[in-house]
Amino acid sequence: MKAITRFTMNSILVMFFLTLFYSCNKESSITDPAAVSPGYSALQSQINAIPPAALSETELNNLKWMREEEKLARDVYLALYAKWRITVFNNIASSEQSHMDALLLLLKKYDIADPASPVAGVFNNPDLQALYYQLVENGSISIAKAYETGATIEDLDLLDLKNAMLVNDNEDIRLVYESLMKGSRNHLRSFYKNLLNAGFTYQAVYITQPELEAIIISAMETGF
Repeated sequence: MKAITRFTMNSILVMFFLTLFYSCNKESSITDPAAVSPGYSALQSQINAIPPAALSETELNNLKWMREEEKLARDVYLALYAKWRITVFNNIASSEQSHMDALLLLLKKYDIADPASPVAGVFNNPDLQALYYQLVENGSISIAKAYETGATIEDLDLLDLKNAMLVNDNEDIRLVYESLMKGSRNHLRSFYKNLLNAGFTYQAVYITQPELEAIIISAMETGF
């Protein structure tokens, strides 16, 4: 799913300096994913217990896209935390790292080269690179816009995961996608709550409005 709009030269310069600021914030800095997420080890065991199955080209491409899209979420939240110093962005960035780690398990299992750059704010997929600039620019306008940006990211993530599930028939991939969807729903609930507390609201952009409403009225979910 592509959601690209124009961004200004000023925004590019802002992103350039943010990228420099976070250039040493590499994925390898988290050496033990299980220490970050207690559910990681259990998920890893479940993935390893499922025999590998042949991947279609669509399934392979979706795995690579989702790996970078979860990185997109993490990197935007790190940038917004640097801008606003609001804890929710740092906390959810850590959760997105766990999502990246889960997808990396699948990439390694199927011997797929990792498309994710180790440098924050840098993407191999040009659409995601442009989207990163757009999202950080929007989230840097105000705190309310930052919350809106977070909700938009999770909104998009949920749609992309749902679409990827529709064309996937591998049990281990489905297991990870379902876990990621739980996390995205929880993140969307958090950003929506923060928007309400700030006197704003959020309308669905990617998933349907009824889907959004069903999420925000339901309880936080447990799991990876």
